[in-house]
Amino acid sequence: MNRKELAPESSPQAAYGAHLRKVREGFAWTQQEVADKVEYASSHMSAVETGRKSPTLRLSRRLDHAFGISGAEESFERMWREMKQGSLLEGFPQFIGYEARAAEIRLYEVGVMPGLLQTPAYAEALAQSAVKRGVITPEQADERVSLIAERQMVLKRQSPPLVFVVLDEGCLRRPIGSPEVMDAQLARLVEFADLPNTVLQVATFDMGGRRPFDLPITLLTMPDRSLMSYAESAQQGHLERESTSVLPLLTAYHQLQAEAPSQAASVAMINQFRKGSP
Repeated sequence: MNRKELAPESSPQAAYGAHLRKVREGFAWTQQEVADKVEYASSHMSAVETGRKSPTLRLSRRLDHAFGISGAEESFERMWREMKQGSLLEGFPQFIGYEARAAEIRLYEVGVMPGLLQTPAYAEALAQSAVKRGVITPEQADERVSLIAERQMVLKRQSPPLVFVVLDEGCLRRPIGSPEVMDAQLARLVEFADLPNTVLQVATFDMGGRRPFDLPITLLTMPDRSLMSYAESAQQGHLERESTSVLPLLTAYHQLQAEAPSQAASVAMINQFRKGSP
């Protein structure tokens, strides 16, 4: 049997594969036995072990379960997250960590629903669209959807943050997925607005130049009341933690909330979209 020598220092994928081989051989299991336990093809497992194919979050969790190392320092999920964060936009991995601990979250979104409010079907439709355009692989699409679901856990923690959301009207008008997907997504917005710790508003097109922001932005207030902002372009993300830079953005966000229709008016507008008569 040919045994390909591994070079774990050559890439994160190779390091992951070398770790998989080490753990597998420690259990005296063949690749086929591991493949059977995690319900993947043996050819796929071979490609991951030799660094020819990138692992996914789903596979990593199944491997951890099979080897009994879920949550451990040497877990495959931990390695996957380290790999994934290395390929994310600059600032985004740090932002996710702060977002999960924030006392208050303020966000303004343009064009698509923000990740914290996306339904699984809406997130899947966006991800599959990116796959069809050749932007990401099917495996990366699964990872993207999983990451969104994990970020939304901040809304379900024991002491959830106050969350203020202002959506550009285009978020409501842009169809993503089937009509059923959009209807469920709009229903999700109404449910979100009804929570005791949230405020949802729609920045209508007729606000025109009264909008202080042209691009999406997120503002975080941490438990110690420190402030930070996060914004990104197609190429990079930027996390700003200097209060002197963030305070003007917070003032502008308050101005946006004052100019936008109230939550009651915004929810009524969303319901009109659901009826097909915005």
